[in-house]
Amino acid sequence: MTDAPAPRRGRTGIVAAVALTALLAIYVWLVALRAVQLIGTGRGIGIALGVALLVAPLLVLVLIAREWLLALDVQRMADELAADDELPVDDLPRSPSGRIDRAAARAAFAPHREQVEADPGDWRRWYRLAFAYDAAGDRSRARAALRTASRLHRGKGASGDLP
Repeated sequence: MTDAPAPRRGRTGIVAAVALTALLAIYVWLVALRAVQLIGTGRGIGIALGVALLVAPLLVLVLIAREWLLALDVQRMADELAADDELPVDDLPRSPSGRIDRAAARAAFAPHREQVEADPGDWRRWYRLAFAYDAAGDRSRARAALRTASRLHRGKGASGDLP
């Protein structure tokens, strides 16, 4: 008996993320190359523009690294939860088009928020809260909750504030 192949959707997402990161890396490299050339002109405006163009690629690299590190930790957390049979289950009612019923998502959200308020130091609760936020359509708070879960998972503590 052979193992079932991984879902195609998951592989497609990783391939797309790696491809986009590679394209962005090429773009950043080209911008940095032009920045060095501008600095090499020796003129005040060329140096100023070159320095400004060097800051942008460095900022992009930091932001990309931050997102990849978060993605890796979110996967580690999901693996741990799956191993303990605690992975959040998406059993919310959906419309015929597949959209989550927002009223049901908001109703299901409250218990997750209460669990985090009761124990804000538990990354597992923050992880589940993130997916409750996502189901309710609040992507920015979902991301903030995932970042908090990641900090706690890595042992760096939480801010204590709910997003």
